Amino acid sequence: MDSAAELHGDHDVTDVPSIVRGAVLLGLFESVMVLLLSLASRFLSGPLETALLAILLLLGLAPVTILPGIWTRARSIEGIAGAAGIGLAAAFVFLLIDVVLLQHIGTYTNRWHQIGGSNWWYHPIWWMAGTFLPWLGAWMLANQAGRSGRISAPAAFGTAVGFAVAVALAGILIGFPGAGWNVATFGVAFLPGLALATALSALGTRRT
Repeated sequence: MDSAAELHGDHDVTDVPSIVRGAVLLGLFESVMVLLLSLASRFLSGPLETALLAILLLLGLAPVTILPGIWTRARSIEGIAGAAGIGLAAAFVFLLIDVVLLQHIGTYTNRWHQIGGSNWWYHPIWWMAGTFLPWLGAWMLANQAGRSGRISAPAAFGTAVGFAVAVALAGILIGFPGAGWNVATFGVAFLPGLALATALSALGTRRT
């Protein structure tokens, strides 16, 4: 992802072939990242496992959150919705691979099965999160473009990570149920952190 990119007139690219292509690419990426996370969980333990899982989680969250908005060149609600559509369809691609392959190759530990549980709730949660992340990521990029005419993927994602850390710390300190000093807490905190970062990005945006 470029640190800064000029936006041109060909923004809000939401034709069906582009959405489908983006969804397939993102779904395959999600599958690879989940496989790597499951391998780290199975074969590592202790601080090394935690450190690697944290790195992989960040490497996974960044493209899922930001790339769809870059691909659609989100500038208005059209491009933002297109990015969300890529995220939703990518979740379907991943879940198909998950059901057909990943759940049967023996990399998921008991902890993963406890988290995933039944496909009846695991899959809808993935659909929601998989749509939510690119939706707000594209919204942040559109707000950046509306404010300065330029987008910065690292600034957008970095702000979301900063808010996620703050949310995670707040949850731990106030004793929120299930919150702890672990990667899972940060992963959950990234959702409200991203929402806060998106709200902040809207400040100073030109209205048309």
